[in-house]
Amino acid sequence: MIESFCSWLSNTPVSQAIQDAFWVIPTVQTVHILAIATVMASVVMVDFRLLGVTARGQTIPDVAHRFLPWIWCAVVVLLLSGTILIIGEPGRELLSQVFWVKMTLLACALAITGAFQYALSRGTPIWENRKAVVRIAAVASLLIWVAILAAGRWIAYMAHE
Repeated sequence: MIESFCSWLSNTPVSQAIQDAFWVIPTVQTVHILAIATVMASVVMVDFRLLGVTARGQTIPDVAHRFLPWIWCAVVVLLLSGTILIIGEPGRELLSQVFWVKMTLLACALAITGAFQYALSRGTPIWENRKAVVRIAAVASLLIWVAILAAGRWIAYMAHE
């Protein structure tokens, strides 16, 4: 079923236009990589603050309010650029098991980020009374984002079955 969809999508005028314009895929990949850098830098700043590694002189809400908008804006850019990459090369992406691992990890990372932002919006200072849980979540967030990066790179090198 996915193979049929990939074949159909690959033959659409939009996909054909992306495939035929030699500059589209490299340009979109560049935008995608810049958005990844933005997400990773922001995630590192927030998670390292939760771990007490950096920005100790700033409150966790202050650090979060500075960097969470960058994370969400960059995620939107990632979704848009990723969609273009999928439309341009559907078989490479959608037939790859690594792609689906990456998407699952992305859902987990966004859930952690969303839960943290929800706690912030409620004014619940969970980082003060549940330090161990918050540290575990920060480490999990960092590991998941790094795994997303690795999976994204592996897609290029893994043949689909």
